[in-house]
Amino acid sequence: MFPVRDDEPKYAFLQDKTSREKNAHGKFIELVEKSNPLRGQSLNINGDASVSDNPNRYKQHGFHFTADNCIACHACEAACSEKNDNPPHLAFRSVGYVEGGTYPAYTRMNISMACNHCDDPVCLKGCPTRAYTKFAEYGAVLQDPDICFGCGYCTWVCPYNAPQLDPIKGEVSKCNMCVDRLEVGLKPACVSACLGGALEFGVIENIPANREQAKLDIPGFPTPDITHPNIRFQQRKTLPREMARTDSMPLKYHRNDKKGGRYESVVDEKKINRRREWNLPKLLGSHENAHIAFTLSAQTVIGAFMMLMFAPLAGFGGVAAVKAQGFAPLMATLFVLLAIGMFKLNMHLGKPHRFYRGFNNWRLSPVSREIAGVSLFFGGMTGYGVLNVAHDYLGWGFLPALASLAASAAVVGGLFGFYYMYKLYRIKARPYWNHWQTASSFVGTALYLGASLIAVIGILVLGVDAAQELLRQMGLLIALGLLLEGVGLIAHASDLKADGGEGAASHAEQVSRYGKPYLLRNLLLGANLVAALFITALGLPGAVIWLGLILLLSLLVMSIIGRALFFVLVIPTTMPGAFFWRNRGFEEHARETGLANLPQVGVVPEGH
Repeated sequence: MFPVRDDEPKYAFLQDKTSREKNAHGKFIELVEKSNPLRGQSLNINGDASVSDNPNRYKQHGFHFTADNCIACHACEAACSEKNDNPPHLAFRSVGYVEGGTYPAYTRMNISMACNHCDDPVCLKGCPTRAYTKFAEYGAVLQDPDICFGCGYCTWVCPYNAPQLDPIKGEVSKCNMCVDRLEVGLKPACVSACLGGALEFGVIENIPANREQAKLDIPGFPTPDITHPNIRFQQRKTLPREMARTDSMPLKYHRNDKKGGRYESVVDEKKINRRREWNLPKLLGSHENAHIAFTLSAQTVIGAFMMLMFAPLAGFGGVAAVKAQGFAPLMATLFVLLAIGMFKLNMHLGKPHRFYRGFNNWRLSPVSREIAGVSLFFGGMTGYGVLNVAHDYLGWGFLPALASLAASAAVVGGLFGFYYMYKLYRIKARPYWNHWQTASSFVGTALYLGASLIAVIGILVLGVDAAQELLRQMGLLIALGLLLEGVGLIAHASDLKADGGEGAASHAEQVSRYGKPYLLRNLLLGANLVAALFITALGLPGAVIWLGLILLLSLLVMSIIGRALFFVLVIPTTMPGAFFWRNRGFEEHARETGLANLPQVGVVPEGH
């Protein structure tokens, strides 16, 4: 337990005497019925088996933040980091701010934010290792870094920057609500350290002394509809109609009087350079390159394998010819491609040797389901290939039946894994991904890259003249894949601009900061579609085989640029940072100038 000092000030103790039955989202504040036999169990904090006598132990607790009182002294940050022994580049609680107005009536509003221990914690549902648990005690959402294998998915889905990925340790950690202090009746360290009386803590919906409001949001706070966070706000001072972020995110917040004066995120045109640029080092040097390699290779292999299984049944004689004459080299190529993609993804983990923990949360996490599905596909596909080749050499009669079972497992695993590969990107906190175009892009990739792979193997095995039927059929599938992706991209751009907010900001960066790669991808898509239709209609005689080679290279370049844009452009619905803290622009500057090498600057080291 946390030791209580003899001179502990009165304001540091929990003071809730009463509470409501339900919170603002209609959830019961009492988390466990009084008759439940699980009540009274110890949390075994630091091996201490004692149990708190706090009468509110099984009620949902939360923070109350009075924005008018916060002076951005960062005492809450310091107290939190000291208690949790955090390195300089991590902070479970951080202070950002938004500004508005004009001189001399210039207004700044500070925001102190940590984990909100939500009613619907998306981090818990998303984590593939089951490192998160929502406890009945105080409603705390706790995370065990020892279970975490460092995939970072929880940092994607959380709208509040709560989970912190440490690339040095290769694991995530976050605010634990200071449950050791709560067990002895003390408020969290950040609340006790607050100099301006901005932070308070207690049973949720209880308005602290000398406060009048318990609002669900303030300017800069993402919509509470995503997770139903357990934090309430007071903000009574008049703010300008528009409040801007001081970090490099191209966003500002505009008051919508038609919606009760709620501030909504809109694009900040002052931070958008409308000049088209390349920015290739940032585009192709992303931390998510492992995801680019995995998604492209997995979609290519799954697409090619499904064509191999089902295209002959649909009358695609060219695929049947490749299956008959080039089965071994085709299956070997599929195996190597997917093995490379899976290896790249695994080595991207903070703790690659703990990869097996990715199956732990298959009941809730789309990541676990994707891992399970792709693993089943990989095993089934490998078994199908090996058993068929073994039958050709050994002639054992029972091998084809086993190969059929392996193929069935691969089909089921491939469809299951592919679906959840798409579902894991439908994240409400990342509007750029949360669109059906993600599915059209993934399916389109599977069609045009999968068909291209079969076409290449077909030419090598059958020869150019004998592969004409195959090339026309694959040209049709390539054209369908490109058309599907093109339609999705058009709808995506239109919807992003119409919906506004972070999605519109992503689109603004797409046509400016990465405008030239974006334009190149679109031009290549159109040119590739024309070339694929040409091949569908006329085939690919030996005299113009160069056209097929150009198409293949063009498809690869287009798909890599498109997938890199997919990862680098996403702007999450996160809390605003400060000028030197939680600021992507400053972090880039610090790395370019060497400031990032100074630990006190607090820039997260590159490594994941």
